[in-house]
Amino acid sequence: MNASRWGLVSVVVMAALTALYLAFTIQYAIIMISAPEPIAKALGIALIILPVIAVWYLATELVFVARGQLLLRRLAAEGGLPVDDLPRLPSGKVDQDAAKAEFPGYKDAVEADPESWRAWLRLALAYDAAGDRGRARWATREALKRPR
Repeated sequence: MNASRWGLVSVVVMAALTALYLAFTIQYAIIMISAPEPIAKALGIALIILPVIAVWYLATELVFVARGQLLLRRLAAEGGLPVDDLPRLPSGKVDQDAAKAEFPGYKDAVEADPESWRAWLRLALAYDAAGDRGRARWATREALKRPR
C-alpha cells in the first residue's frame, strides 16, 4: 500500500474514532444534563462543547489536507515536483543530513519569489524530507494563501 493510501486510511480511521467518541460523549452529556445536581448539569454542558471543538478541528484538518493534496497534484501535473533522489537509510527513510543540505536552495527560491505557491510547496516538501513536520505544515499553509 502506498503512502497516499495509508494517509487516506489514517484519516478514515481517525474520523471513525472521533465519531464514536462523539456519540458516547454526547450520550453521557445528555445523561448528566438531565441529572438534578447543578455540577452535573455544568459538566454535561462542557461535554457538549468539547465534542463541538473536536469536530471543528477535525474538519479544519481534513480541509487543509484536501487543499494541500490538490496543490501537490497540480504541481505534479506541471512536472514541478522536486526529484526524489536523496539517499535513503536502510530503513527507507530519507537521510536527514542530505535533506538538510538541499534545503537552502528551496529557501532561496521562496525568498526570490515569495508570492509563488510553487516555491512555498517545494519548501514544504523540503521541510518534510528534513523531518520538520511543523514547518512543513506552515509552508504548506503559506502555499495555500498564495494566488493560483
